Amino acid sequence: MASISQRDAEQQVRSWGFPTVYTWTDRPHAHYPPHRHGGLTTHLILSGEFTVCYPEDDPNKKETFGPGARIDVPANKSHEVWMGKDGCTYVIGE
Repeated sequence: MASISQRDAEQQVRSWGFPTVYTWTDRPHAHYPPHRHGGLTTHLILSGEFTVCYPEDDPNKKETFGPGARIDVPANKSHEVWMGKDGCTYVIGE
């Protein structure tokens, strides 16, 4: 995928129907332990790597995504997230 500006990425996520949209950057190797969100969330990766696991489905299965990937997490689904060695910048839609 060609590089997309933060502004264009945020507009794209809004076009998917998410009323709250913002860009977030995590430090290298950041980790979010298993947690849930009350509504559907999406993550559009701008740079770096984002690895997600759904521990209630298969605690040993992890998927890693890079720039251009869209990751949707259903409402109330437990998920755990790790960032890559260079951190990760992504647009979140809630």
